[in-house]
Amino acid sequence: MTGRGRPGPGAAEERRPVRDVADAVLAAPARLGAVRLVAVDGPSGSGKSRLADALVRELATRGVVVGLVRTDFFATWDDPVDWWPRLVEGVLTPLGRGERGRYRRVVWRDGEPFPGPFVDVEVPDVLVVEGVSSARAEVAPLLSYSVWVEHPDPAARLERAVRRDGESSRPHLVAWQRFERGWFAADGAKHRADRQLVVTE
Repeated sequence: MTGRGRPGPGAAEERRPVRDVADAVLAAPARLGAVRLVAVDGPSGSGKSRLADALVRELATRGVVVGLVRTDFFATWDDPVDWWPRLVEGVLTPLGRGERGRYRRVVWRDGEPFPGPFVDVEVPDVLVVEGVSSARAEVAPLLSYSVWVEHPDPAARLERAVRRDGESSRPHLVAWQRFERGWFAADGAKHRADRQLVVTE
């Protein structure tokens, strides 16, 4: 969950999809005030962070002002998704009014979450929210675009996540995978996504 060094699509493979997504984002209407809100969702260990980072870079090369918020900046092992009102109240609602947002970031050390610094979010042209539950049903009316990223093999996703977060996180990640399967089945974000990307590496 920490987003450090996440594996994902190879650079050559991801370049075209990222350009295509960037084109689609800029063609879509803004629904969060003047901000285009983009969600990059999918199971843990699938390469969401890498795709989101590449999208931010692609949009920036086009002169677009981009913000990036990760759900890992809010979620903890004990609170996988119920933190959402803090993102809405601290970031989405003020940005929708054309005002700066602010939230307190969770920082991860050795696979454990700790309260971190407060982070200001200036009003961007595009805000990318990346991570598990970022395209949840309640935010769908505000989304300009959503991308579902998934590695098809749960065992491979687990090993990728363990490499990312450390062996001590394995029990947490096993429980997390079990939780997210239920969450995604109930929420249906995959089927609402504007684009689905399958990662096979």
